[in-house]
Amino acid sequence: MLVKDIQEYDSQFFMNTFGKRTPVAFEKGQGINLWSTDGEKYTDFFSGIAVNSIGYAHPTFVRMVTEQLTKLVHCSNLYYIESQALLARELCRNSCADKVFFSNSGAEANEGAIKLARLYFRKLGMPEKYEIITLQKSFHGRTITTLSATGQDKYAKPFEPLTQGFKKVPLNDFEALSAAVTENTCAIMLEPVQGESGVYPCDAQYLKKVRELCDEKKLLLIFDEVQTGMGRTGKLFGYQKYDIEPDIFTLAKALGGGIPIGAVCAKDQVAQAFAPGEHGSTFGGNPLACTAGLAVMKIMEEEKLPENAQRVGEYIKEKLQALAAESCPVISEVRASGLMIAIELNAPIAPQVKNKMFEKKYLLANIGENMLRILPPLIITTQDADEFLAALSCALGE
Repeated sequence: MLVKDIQEYDSQFFMNTFGKRTPVAFEKGQGINLWSTDGEKYTDFFSGIAVNSIGYAHPTFVRMVTEQLTKLVHCSNLYYIESQALLARELCRNSCADKVFFSNSGAEANEGAIKLARLYFRKLGMPEKYEIITLQKSFHGRTITTLSATGQDKYAKPFEPLTQGFKKVPLNDFEALSAAVTENTCAIMLEPVQGESGVYPCDAQYLKKVRELCDEKKLLLIFDEVQTGMGRTGKLFGYQKYDIEPDIFTLAKALGGGIPIGAVCAKDQVAQAFAPGEHGSTFGGNPLACTAGLAVMKIMEEEKLPENAQRVGEYIKEKLQALAAESCPVISEVRASGLMIAIELNAPIAPQVKNKMFEKKYLLANIGENMLRILPPLIITTQDADEFLAALSCALGE
């Protein structure tokens, strides 16, 4: 179909939750490239918002998912599911978790983590411990409860009244966090690197103190790794960049390589709080999604994609900083954790730069007027990075 025909159907039949979209429709992908319905080739430096970390049409992924498609897509969780058990084992083998529950998305995973934290203390005979402290500028999802946890009023206010029991404090402000803890607090929930608001990392010393505070006050520490997980930051899981472990962490986005799946991963003592019937999902952990997750895990390990993310991410950061110093003074700051990268600009030109890059056949995003956001597939090379940076330099200078 032509883009104009798709736009017409979209306008007529689809709820307008995404506003005015970029005027293109993609029909296929290979590696780090996408092809539009009119045959134009684009290079993707946004990965479907950190989803397509292994790129498009990876042979191993295609083979494993296709084989599963021909055998069994879905069956009830009332029966044992081989790929579900195997993926849970792989996640536990490679992390601090002992048990896993699978959902369909990051918001569902975060909702599950919140339910688990509250239930854990209820079963300890402390139902008054239900409050969760989160961070300002955080993003945890779009369900009513995950919006309540999210530290951005612009997303939550239209849906008030919200779920009660959430406090928000500034990022990396340990004094404010400590002061917010009361006898009703059950958990602290945070992203190791805040992604949606602009790639703001938690300081290592801050996280160490947070872990110590949780141990001292007997609170649970929850890491939302929906975006930082699966190699994006240079480690398989973001918490592994720090010398601490969460009690619960959540995954989604890149875990399924484009097929919807989320995960709640927890230490055994906490995971035991869920009894049969207290949480569940019709589609979560289905054979197809879990096979996709197994394929992603296999590719991540065999091709050392977290290591590549660290190496190429550092390369891009250094090149951007050099660009800012030498020829692009409009760049005021570069923040990066692996291949989670934000470029802060000192002029309100981010939307225009994004559009210029689209004209140059590159996909990236802007956050507001002054920030560009880059989330390329973890398979990119330094040559791919150089070509992107050359185009970006031109776009910033035009």
